[in-house]
Amino acid sequence: MFVRAGTGHEKRLYWLVSILDTGPFSTAPAPAMTSSRTPLTPPTEPTPERKDDRDLWQALRDANIPVLLMLLAQLTRDGRWLAPPYAPTRTRGMDDNDTGGLSEALQDEVRRASFELLRRNPGPILNDAVDTPGATELSRLMTICMGDEVPPEYGELMLEEMGFSSRQPQWPRPPDPERLKCFRALVIGAGASGICASVALRRAGIPFVVYERSDSIGGTWSDNTYPGCGVDTPSHLYSFSFAPGNWSKYFARQPEILAYLERCVDQFDVRDRIELATTVLSADYDEPQGCWTVRCRRADGSESEQQFNVVISAVGQLNVPSIPAFDGADRFAGLQVHSARWPDDLDVGGRKVAVIGTGASAMQLVPALAEAHAQIALFQRSPQWAVPADKYRRDVPWGVRYLIDRVPLYGAWYRSRLAWSSSDTIHASLRLDPKWAGAPYSINAANSGHRRFLTRHLAQELSDRPDLIAELLPRYPPFAKRMLLDNGWYRCLARPEVKLVSSGISTIVPDGIVDDTGRLHRADVIVYATGFQTLRMLGSYDVRGRGGVSLRDRWGEDDARAYLGITVPEFPNFFCLYGPNTGLGHGGSAILLSECSTRYVVSILQRMILDELRTIEVKQDVFRRYNEALDAAHEGMIWSHPSTTNWYRNAAGRVVTNMPWRVVDYWRMTRTPQLTDFNSESADLPANPQAESQR
Repeated sequence: MFVRAGTGHEKRLYWLVSILDTGPFSTAPAPAMTSSRTPLTPPTEPTPERKDDRDLWQALRDANIPVLLMLLAQLTRDGRWLAPPYAPTRTRGMDDNDTGGLSEALQDEVRRASFELLRRNPGPILNDAVDTPGATELSRLMTICMGDEVPPEYGELMLEEMGFSSRQPQWPRPPDPERLKCFRALVIGAGASGICASVALRRAGIPFVVYERSDSIGGTWSDNTYPGCGVDTPSHLYSFSFAPGNWSKYFARQPEILAYLERCVDQFDVRDRIELATTVLSADYDEPQGCWTVRCRRADGSESEQQFNVVISAVGQLNVPSIPAFDGADRFAGLQVHSARWPDDLDVGGRKVAVIGTGASAMQLVPALAEAHAQIALFQRSPQWAVPADKYRRDVPWGVRYLIDRVPLYGAWYRSRLAWSSSDTIHASLRLDPKWAGAPYSINAANSGHRRFLTRHLAQELSDRPDLIAELLPRYPPFAKRMLLDNGWYRCLARPEVKLVSSGISTIVPDGIVDDTGRLHRADVIVYATGFQTLRMLGSYDVRGRGGVSLRDRWGEDDARAYLGITVPEFPNFFCLYGPNTGLGHGGSAILLSECSTRYVVSILQRMILDELRTIEVKQDVFRRYNEALDAAHEGMIWSHPSTTNWYRNAAGRVVTNMPWRVVDYWRMTRTPQLTDFNSESADLPANPQAESQR
């Protein structure tokens, strides 16, 4: 959402109720629907003979009232459900606002009306059971549902998020079957982005294969199995728009996420296209042939080369662990592990564990280790901001899961509410105010409010440990680094078995770690919760384009650049998903961005096949202008703030991982490729003797 400086919207905290946010919401006029008020009949008391009624009524007690109001309005066409006294109050931050601010009597009226409506429709109520609203109408309905202005520019995006329109690329006209048969794409990686691309390619009928170096699908959700591992994005957003999940927890844990991805692979029939335990070693562009030669290694050690018209790299940014080089590490007598390489048989109960790092992985891992009765020395380089997350450990109520299953339209509205509240609403408050006098602790008035709120939360959580407050209070602005969730983190650090070490690490000795003060912290296990080599993109294999130019040489060790984060000049027919500057620092779902990038890439492939293009390559000036605009935009964003370091920036201070755009901006940029942005070569596609085996 575009937010003007000085508005109440700008003063919101990311997933919280901001202390600066006040003011009632004035609802929009009710639509021109049926205006008559029909007397409501109380539901029949459920009986054992009417189990469906009993289940439905029980589920409605757990339901979100603003969502029920949208269902009533859409399914009955009765506009009174959108007007006072039913219009919900403003939804603050990521609070679900389950009551909608309505009185108990009004909530009961909404539930009873929903009961009467839904019990008359025993089958699943799908999105196609109602007329698809237009983009403007949907943004207006969203505004009422949220009690907050949702601009019309978000209407089309929300139609896709809710499943009213598809994000799947459509063929402008039917392709020539013979040309389609001769086309072959390679997807590297079977994580979330690779699966997303696989589904889109399968649906488009484009022949493809996936090489996955692991012996299972899932990417980061296969690699990361440490205790407590899970999402810090709400589960219902961490699912594809074409396969909404019905999650057991508000913030799902690793096993459930991996199981979801496994289901998607089977549901959309792409498992037979995935070759596991196949490591890509190199990809070389064959200029005379206009295709890529890819060398890979199988599990048995054998190597082979295959040719592909197109390569789609979906290896992501969070796949190669980063392990700092500490003096004496090779002398440690115990076990050393990175959080992303957690041994299945590691039991920490009663053992002394040194955890290095206090980022996202540590915030999930350390509480789990403490619950397992480990004795923990936690080494902190710099403190982190953490926002309250009351639902982090909570199960999604049975009733909500029942309604999502029985009434998919309910799930669509629930997802859309999360998509709005957890995405662009905070973006405007992360812009630097050059006149702001609160530096280096904040960047503008709204950010200063965020700091006060979070500081107060920290102090309340650790009111009995003032010594920890001083050590855990960051000296940089909120959002300058990745914002983390307080999943019980602060209270965990106050436990007697957890010891916070804020001094640096001097050396590692056989029986532990010596800090900069000379104090020895004994350890049986050292855990590196130190993140990933996020700046060294595509570091796992070598890519060479026109004239043998190396993408590694072009990018260096930490300065990756791509047009839209997807494609690079001199590397025709090569595309990245979750590439440079496509990360989210302000909120939203990485899954959504993967879908946007996938649609863009598959749309290009469709045009290549239809227009008989052998190669397509982004123009140098298009690439340059985009990256100049991107860097200029970042100069005004908080991630370029000089008071701190973060894993978003390279040694020169340039932001490499995150985008400066709003989610809706990137969605718009990638919605329809402009072929005028590319140079192309027309030629017959090379004969592909393996094509038949790929169908």
